[in-house]
Amino acid sequence: MAPLDFRTVGIVLRPSTPELKHLFYDVKRAFERHGAEVIVDSVSAGMIGVLGQDFEAMCQRSDLLVCIGGDGTLISLTRRSYAWHKPILGINAGTLGFLADINPEEVEAFVEKLYRGEYRIDERMMIEAALRKGEARTLMHAFNDLVISRPSISKMVKVDAYIDGKWFNTYYGDGLIVSTPTGSTAYNLAAGGPVTFPLTDAFILTPICPHSLTQRPLVIPADFKIELRTPEKESLVIVDGQEQYDFGPDETLLIKKAAIGARLIHRLERNYFDVLREKLSWGQDR
Repeated sequence: MAPLDFRTVGIVLRPSTPELKHLFYDVKRAFERHGAEVIVDSVSAGMIGVLGQDFEAMCQRSDLLVCIGGDGTLISLTRRSYAWHKPILGINAGTLGFLADINPEEVEAFVEKLYRGEYRIDERMMIEAALRKGEARTLMHAFNDLVISRPSISKMVKVDAYIDGKWFNTYYGDGLIVSTPTGSTAYNLAAGGPVTFPLTDAFILTPICPHSLTQRPLVIPADFKIELRTPEKESLVIVDGQEQYDFGPDETLLIKKAAIGARLIHRLERNYFDVLREKLSWGQDR
Protein backbone atom coordinates (compact mmCIF):
# COMPACT_ATOMS: atom_id res chain seq x y z
CA MET A 1 0.00 0.00 0.00
CA ALA A 2 1.06 3.62 -0.47
CA PRO A 3 2.69 4.81 2.76
CA LEU A 4 0.74 7.22 4.92
CA ASP A 5 2.44 10.44 5.93
CA PHE A 6 3.63 9.72 9.47
CA ARG A 7 5.14 13.12 10.27
CA THR A 8 4.16 13.17 13.94
CA VAL A 9 4.24 10.04 16.09
CA GLY A 10 2.64 9.84 19.54
CA ILE A 11 3.93 7.25 22.00
CA VAL A 12 2.23 5.71 25.04
CA LEU A 13 4.06 3.36 27.44
CA ARG A 14 2.73 0.71 29.78
CA PRO A 15 2.13 2.37 33.19
CA SER A 16 4.43 1.72 36.16
CA THR A 17 7.21 0.33 33.94
CA PRO A 18 10.06 2.88 33.95
CA GLU A 19 12.43 0.20 32.58
CA LEU A 20 10.79 0.79 29.18
CA LYS A 21 12.78 4.03 28.91
CA HIS A 22 15.54 2.40 26.80
CA LEU A 23 13.01 0.87 24.41
CA PHE A 24 11.27 4.23 24.15
CA TYR A 25 14.50 5.84 22.98
CA ASP A 26 15.06 3.03 20.47
CA VAL A 27 11.60 3.62 19.00
CA LYS A 28 12.07 7.40 19.09
CA ARG A 29 15.38 7.21 17.19
CA ALA A 30 13.91 4.83 14.59
CA PHE A 31 11.17 7.34 13.71
CA GLU A 32 13.39 10.41 13.92
CA ARG A 33 15.66 8.89 11.26
CA HIS A 34 12.75 9.42 8.91
CA GLY A 35 12.23 13.04 9.96
CA ALA A 36 9.25 12.37 12.22
CA GLU A 37 8.50 14.42 15.31
CA VAL A 38 8.04 12.10 18.28
CA ILE A 39 5.86 13.14 21.22
CA VAL A 40 4.86 11.19 24.33
CA ASP A 41 1.83 11.51 26.59
CA SER A 42 2.42 13.28 29.90
CA VAL A 43 1.83 10.24 32.13
CA SER A 44 4.34 8.10 30.23
CA ALA A 45 6.73 11.04 30.06
CA GLY A 46 6.64 11.57 33.82
CA MET A 47 7.36 7.88 34.37
CA ILE A 48 10.61 7.97 32.35
CA GLY A 49 11.66 11.55 33.17
CA VAL A 50 11.07 13.33 29.84
CA LEU A 51 8.77 16.14 28.71
CA GLY A 52 5.33 15.11 27.50
CA GLN A 53 1.99 16.39 26.28
CA ASP A 54 -1.57 16.01 27.43
CA PHE A 55 -3.02 12.76 26.04
CA GLU A 56 -5.81 14.46 24.08
CA ALA A 57 -3.41 16.99 22.55
CA MET A 58 -1.00 14.20 21.60
CA CYS A 59 -3.78 12.23 19.87
CA GLN A 60 -4.95 15.33 18.02
CA ARG A 61 -1.45 16.13 16.70
CA SER A 62 -0.28 12.61 15.87
CA ASP A 63 -0.50 10.86 12.51
CA LEU A 64 0.33 7.53 14.19
CA LEU A 65 0.04 6.27 17.76
CA VAL A 66 2.61 3.79 19.06
CA CYS A 67 1.95 1.61 22.09
CA ILE A 68 5.00 0.24 23.94
CA GLY A 69 3.76 -2.45 26.31
CA GLY A 70 1.53 -5.49 26.14
CA ASP A 71 -1.92 -6.20 24.77
CA GLY A 72 -3.57 -4.56 27.79
CA THR A 73 -1.82 -1.26 27.11
CA LEU A 74 -2.83 -1.42 23.45
CA ILE A 75 -6.47 -2.17 24.32
CA SER A 76 -6.52 0.82 26.67
CA LEU A 77 -5.02 3.05 23.97
CA THR A 78 -7.57 2.01 21.34
CA ARG A 79 -10.41 2.89 23.69
CA ARG A 80 -8.97 6.16 25.02
CA SER A 81 -8.00 7.41 21.55
CA TYR A 82 -11.20 6.31 19.83
CA ALA A 83 -12.43 9.84 19.08
CA TRP A 84 -9.37 10.56 16.90
CA HIS A 85 -9.38 7.29 14.86
CA LYS A 86 -5.61 7.23 14.43
CA PRO A 87 -3.73 4.11 13.25
CA ILE A 88 -2.01 2.29 16.12
CA LEU A 89 1.22 0.30 16.13
CA GLY A 90 1.89 -2.08 19.00
CA ILE A 91 5.45 -2.78 20.20
CA ASN A 92 5.30 -5.93 22.30
CA ALA A 93 6.99 -5.40 25.64
CA GLY A 94 4.57 -7.75 27.36
CA THR A 95 4.13 -11.52 27.39
CA LEU A 96 1.22 -12.54 25.14
CA GLY A 97 1.51 -10.38 22.03
CA PHE A 98 -1.79 -11.25 20.34
CA LEU A 99 -2.20 -7.63 19.24
CA ALA A 100 1.15 -5.91 19.82
CA ASP A 101 3.15 -8.12 17.50
CA ILE A 102 6.34 -6.12 16.74
CA ASN A 103 9.09 -7.30 19.09
CA PRO A 104 11.70 -4.83 20.42
CA GLU A 105 14.50 -6.23 18.24
CA GLU A 106 12.31 -5.73 15.14
CA VAL A 107 11.55 -2.05 15.69
CA GLU A 108 14.19 -0.49 13.45
CA ALA A 109 13.57 -2.87 10.55
CA PHE A 110 9.79 -2.50 10.76
CA VAL A 111 9.90 1.30 10.89
CA GLU A 112 11.94 1.18 7.66
CA LYS A 113 9.18 -0.94 6.10
CA LEU A 114 6.55 1.43 7.48
CA TYR A 115 7.97 4.36 5.54
CA ARG A 116 8.21 2.23 2.39
CA GLY A 117 4.53 1.33 2.64
CA GLU A 118 5.25 -2.32 3.47
CA TYR A 119 2.56 -2.83 6.09
CA ARG A 120 -1.16 -3.33 6.37
CA ILE A 121 -3.88 -1.76 8.49
CA ASP A 122 -6.53 -4.07 9.94
CA GLU A 123 -9.75 -2.42 11.04
CA ARG A 124 -11.01 -4.26 14.11
CA MET A 125 -14.64 -3.95 15.12
CA MET A 126 -15.33 -2.08 18.36
CA ILE A 127 -18.42 -1.90 20.56
CA GLU A 128 -20.29 1.32 21.32
CA ALA A 129 -22.55 1.17 24.34
CA ALA A 130 -24.76 3.63 26.16
CA LEU A 131 -25.85 3.10 29.76
CA ARG A 132 -29.20 4.88 29.89
CA LYS A 133 -31.16 6.06 32.92
CA GLY A 134 -34.07 8.27 31.92
CA GLU A 135 -32.61 11.03 29.76
CA ALA A 136 -29.08 10.58 31.13
CA ARG A 137 -26.59 8.50 29.12
CA THR A 138 -23.07 7.27 29.80
CA LEU A 139 -21.26 6.46 26.55
CA MET A 140 -18.50 3.84 26.43
CA HIS A 141 -16.41 2.04 23.81
CA ALA A 142 -14.93 -1.44 24.10
CA PHE A 143 -12.26 -3.14 22.01
CA ASN A 144 -12.47 -6.63 23.53
CA ASP A 145 -15.68 -6.94 25.50
CA LEU A 146 -18.36 -5.68 27.82
CA VAL A 147 -19.05 -7.89 30.83
CA ILE A 148 -22.20 -7.77 32.92
CA SER A 149 -21.06 -9.11 36.27
CA ARG A 150 -22.51 -9.81 39.70
CA PRO A 151 -21.56 -7.18 42.30
CA SER A 152 -20.36 -9.72 44.87
CA ILE A 153 -19.34 -13.37 44.97
CA SER A 154 -22.39 -14.32 47.04
CA LYS A 155 -24.94 -13.15 44.46
CA MET A 156 -26.02 -14.12 40.97
CA VAL A 157 -27.20 -11.71 38.30
CA LYS A 158 -30.26 -11.88 36.06
CA VAL A 159 -29.85 -10.30 32.61
CA ASP A 160 -32.76 -9.80 30.22
CA ALA A 161 -31.45 -9.58 26.66
CA TYR A 162 -33.24 -8.06 23.65
CA ILE A 163 -32.17 -8.06 19.99
CA ASP A 164 -33.52 -5.23 17.83
CA GLY A 165 -36.08 -4.47 20.52
CA LYS A 166 -37.42 -8.01 20.92
CA TRP A 167 -36.77 -10.13 24.02
CA PHE A 168 -34.90 -13.32 23.15
CA ASN A 169 -33.30 -14.66 26.36
CA THR A 170 -32.81 -14.26 30.10
CA TYR A 171 -29.41 -15.15 31.52
CA TYR A 172 -29.12 -16.13 35.17
CA GLY A 173 -25.73 -16.86 36.67
CA ASP A 174 -22.42 -15.11 37.24
CA GLY A 175 -22.85 -12.78 34.29
CA LEU A 176 -22.75 -12.28 30.54
CA ILE A 177 -19.92 -11.41 28.13
CA VAL A 178 -20.63 -9.40 24.98
CA SER A 179 -17.45 -9.76 22.95
CA THR A 180 -16.02 -8.53 19.67
CA PRO A 181 -14.25 -11.06 17.42
CA THR A 182 -10.92 -9.63 18.57
CA GLY A 183 -11.97 -10.22 22.17
CA SER A 184 -13.03 -13.78 21.41
CA THR A 185 -9.60 -15.06 22.54
CA ALA A 186 -9.81 -13.21 25.87
CA TYR A 187 -12.43 -13.68 28.64
CA ASN A 188 -14.86 -15.11 26.09
CA LEU A 189 -12.54 -18.03 25.36
CA ALA A 190 -11.93 -18.69 29.06
CA ALA A 191 -15.71 -18.82 29.60
CA GLY A 192 -16.19 -21.41 26.85
CA GLY A 193 -17.03 -19.07 23.99
CA PRO A 194 -15.90 -19.61 20.37
CA VAL A 195 -12.73 -18.27 18.75
CA THR A 196 -13.81 -15.96 15.93
CA PHE A 197 -11.69 -14.53 13.10
CA PRO A 198 -10.89 -10.95 14.21
CA LEU A 199 -12.00 -9.19 11.00
CA THR A 200 -15.48 -10.71 11.24
CA ASP A 201 -18.34 -8.30 12.02
CA ALA A 202 -20.20 -10.08 14.81
CA PHE A 203 -21.15 -10.01 18.46
CA ILE A 204 -20.47 -13.02 20.67
CA LEU A 205 -22.76 -13.44 23.70
CA THR A 206 -21.32 -15.89 26.22
CA PRO A 207 -22.93 -16.62 29.61
CA ILE A 208 -20.60 -16.90 32.61
CA CYS A 209 -21.32 -19.99 34.73
CA PRO A 210 -25.03 -20.01 33.84
CA HIS A 211 -27.53 -21.46 36.27
CA SER A 212 -29.06 -23.47 33.41
CA LEU A 213 -27.02 -26.00 31.42
CA THR A 214 -29.06 -25.17 28.29
CA GLN A 215 -27.52 -21.69 28.01
CA ARG A 216 -24.85 -21.60 25.30
CA PRO A 217 -22.75 -18.94 23.53
CA LEU A 218 -24.41 -17.15 20.63
CA VAL A 219 -22.82 -15.41 17.62
CA ILE A 220 -24.93 -12.80 15.82
CA PRO A 221 -24.21 -10.31 13.00
CA ALA A 222 -22.96 -6.92 14.11
CA ASP A 223 -25.79 -5.00 12.46
CA PHE A 224 -28.15 -6.12 15.25
CA LYS A 225 -28.65 -3.83 18.25
CA ILE A 226 -28.54 -5.45 21.68
CA GLU A 227 -30.35 -4.19 24.77
CA LEU A 228 -29.60 -5.52 28.25
CA ARG A 229 -31.41 -5.00 31.54
CA THR A 230 -30.87 -6.34 35.06
CA PRO A 231 -34.39 -6.04 36.48
CA GLU A 232 -33.87 -7.53 39.92
CA LYS A 233 -30.54 -6.45 41.41
CA GLU A 234 -27.61 -4.12 41.01
CA SER A 235 -24.84 -5.39 38.75
CA LEU A 236 -21.66 -4.09 37.12
CA VAL A 237 -20.63 -3.26 33.56
CA ILE A 238 -16.92 -3.88 33.04
CA VAL A 239 -15.32 -2.46 29.89
CA ASP A 240 -12.30 -4.37 28.54
CA GLY A 241 -11.53 -5.45 32.10
CA GLN A 242 -10.29 -1.90 32.74
CA GLU A 243 -13.26 0.36 33.50
CA GLN A 244 -16.28 -0.33 35.69
CA TYR A 245 -19.78 1.16 35.94
CA ASP A 246 -22.71 0.43 38.25
CA PHE A 247 -25.71 -1.03 36.39
CA GLY A 248 -29.02 -0.78 38.23
CA PRO A 249 -32.52 -2.20 37.69
CA ASP A 250 -33.73 1.20 36.45
CA GLU A 251 -31.06 1.38 33.72
CA THR A 252 -30.70 -0.04 30.22
CA LEU A 253 -27.47 -0.90 28.40
CA LEU A 254 -27.74 -0.29 24.64
CA ILE A 255 -25.05 -2.02 22.57
CA LYS A 256 -24.19 -1.63 18.89
CA LYS A 257 -21.24 -1.84 16.55
CA ALA A 258 -19.15 1.33 16.73
CA ALA A 259 -19.23 3.42 13.55
CA ILE A 260 -15.47 3.16 13.09
CA GLY A 261 -13.21 0.32 14.25
CA ALA A 262 -9.71 0.38 15.70
CA ARG A 263 -7.02 0.65 13.01
CA LEU A 264 -4.10 -1.63 13.90
CA ILE A 265 -0.86 -1.66 11.91
CA HIS A 266 0.68 -5.08 11.25
CA ARG A 267 3.39 -6.67 9.16
CA LEU A 268 2.29 -7.74 5.68
CA GLU A 269 3.31 -11.32 6.42
CA ARG A 270 1.42 -11.57 9.72
CA ASN A 271 -0.98 -14.50 9.62
CA TYR A 272 -3.70 -14.68 12.27
CA PHE A 273 -3.87 -18.46 12.25
CA ASP A 274 -0.11 -18.72 12.82
CA VAL A 275 -0.48 -16.36 15.78
CA LEU A 276 -3.41 -18.36 17.12
CA ARG A 277 -1.53 -21.65 16.86
CA GLU A 278 1.55 -20.19 18.55
CA LYS A 279 -0.18 -18.35 21.39
CA LEU A 280 -2.64 -21.13 22.23
CA SER A 281 -0.11 -23.94 21.65
CA TRP A 282 -2.39 -25.71 19.20
CA GLY A 283 -1.06 -28.71 17.29
CA GLN A 284 1.86 -29.26 19.64
CA ASP A 285 1.49 -33.06 19.44
CA ARG A 286 1.47 -33.18 15.66
